[in-house]
Amino acid sequence: MKKWGLFLLVLVFALTGCASGSADKGEALPEDKLLIGVTAGPHEQIFEKVKEVAEKDGLEIELKVFNEYVMPNVALSEKELDANSFQTEPYLDTFKKDRKLDIVEVFDTVTFPLGIYSNKIKSIDDIKEGDKLGIQNDPINLARALNLYEKAGLIKLKKGAGMEATQKDIVENKKNVKFVELEASQIPRQLDELTAATINTNFAIEHGLKPKKDSLFIEGDDSPHVNLVAVRGENKNDKVLKKLEKAYRSKEVKDFIENEFDGAVLPSW
Repeated sequence: MKKWGLFLLVLVFALTGCASGSADKGEALPEDKLLIGVTAGPHEQIFEKVKEVAEKDGLEIELKVFNEYVMPNVALSEKELDANSFQTEPYLDTFKKDRKLDIVEVFDTVTFPLGIYSNKIKSIDDIKEGDKLGIQNDPINLARALNLYEKAGLIKLKKGAGMEATQKDIVENKKNVKFVELEASQIPRQLDELTAATINTNFAIEHGLKPKKDSLFIEGDDSPHVNLVAVRGENKNDKVLKKLEKAYRSKEVKDFIENEFDGAVLPSW
C-alpha cells in the first residue's frame, strides 16, 4: 500500500507539473480567426478595410468596438480579445507598468495628430485671461496635451518635463488659463462648456470634426505618437500575427487611409 501511495503521489506531482508548464506557455492564437478590440472611429474604419484584405489570405477578423481607452487592454489581458489596436507605445508602456500586465507591441500602424479644437473661438490668439481649456486625464495624453499647448504658445513647461509633464510642471501661464482634466472620449461632448480643448483624432473624427480643417492647432507629421497593434506577451511570436501585419500594412489599406482621412491619419509605412 505504501508503494502504491508513493507511486500515486509521484504521478499526481508529474501531471500537475506538466499542466503547470503548459499553462505558463499559454495557448497559441488560432491561425485563421482573430477577435480584435478597436476604438470607435478611424481605428474601427481602418480595421474594416483590413478585414477585407485579410479575408483574401484566409484570415477572418472579428471586431469588438470600445469607446474609451481602458477596457481594450483589460479585455486583452483577461483573454477576452486576441489583440487590440487603439494606443500609442508610451500609453501602453505606462498602462501595463501601472497594472502589471504582460501586453506587448506587435507592429506600428498609424499616427493620429493631436489637435486643439473649439466651438467658441477661431484662433489660439482668441483665448482670454482665465479661460477654461480641456485636457485628457490619463498621464500620457495629459503630457502630450500640455506639450501641444506649449507649442501653441499658451504655456511653458519645466525643462525636461517631456512625456511625464503634469500641470505641476507649468512654469509660465501668462493668460492664467485653467486646465480641466477629462476622460479623453468625453472631451468632444464637453467642448461647448470649454473655450477650447485637446481632442484625440479618433474621437474628433467620430464627432464630425475634420482635424486639418477644424483644429486651431495640431501636431505635425513628426509626432512620435505612433499607434500599434498589441497582444499578450505569450502570443507575440504566433504565426497568425505575420498574416495580420501583412494585411494591415498592405497597399490597399494605405490607399484607403490616405483617401478616407485626407491627411488626418498618417500611415506608418
